Amino acid sequence: MMYGMSSKEALLSVGGAFVATLLASFLSYTILEEEHIPMILASTGASAMLIFALPYSPVSQPWNLIGGHQVSAFVGISCLLLFDNPLFSSSLAIAGSMMLMHLLRCMHPPGGATAVTAALGGLQIENLEYAFMVIPVFLNGIILLSIAMAVGSMREKNPYE
Repeated sequence: MMYGMSSKEALLSVGGAFVATLLASFLSYTILEEEHIPMILASTGASAMLIFALPYSPVSQPWNLIGGHQVSAFVGISCLLLFDNPLFSSSLAIAGSMMLMHLLRCMHPPGGATAVTAALGGLQIENLEYAFMVIPVFLNGIILLSIAMAVGSMREKNPYE
C-alpha cells in the first residue's frame, strides 16, 4: 500500500494525473494560442499531485480544488491590476488568497502558485485580466476534477472510513 492505496489504485492515480495534466495543459495552450497567448499553469501539476496522490485529503476535495484556485486567481489578478511592484503584489496575493481560502473553507495550497502567477502577470495574463480565472484556471480545475472523479470511481473503498 502506498499512502492508503493499493498498487492498482496507485497506478490508476498516476495514469489519471498524466491524462488530466496533459489534457488540461493541451486545452489551455490550444485555446489561448488562438489568442496568441500560450499558457500552461504550473499550479495544475501541483493540484494533480494532491488530488490523485492524496485523494482523501481535505485539501484535495472538489470545493477546495475549484474554490481555492478561483479565489487565488481573483486575488492575484486584483493585485496585478492594483499594484506596480511585483514583489509586493505577489506577496500580497499569497496572503490575500490564504485569508480568503480560510474564510471560504476552500484551502488548496497550489492556489498559492496560481495567485503568484497571476500577480506577477506578464503580457499573457495582463491581456486576459479576470478572464484568467476562467481560461486557464477554471478550465484546468474542471478537467482535473473530472478525471479525478473517473479515477475515484475505479478505486477501492476509502481506507480512512
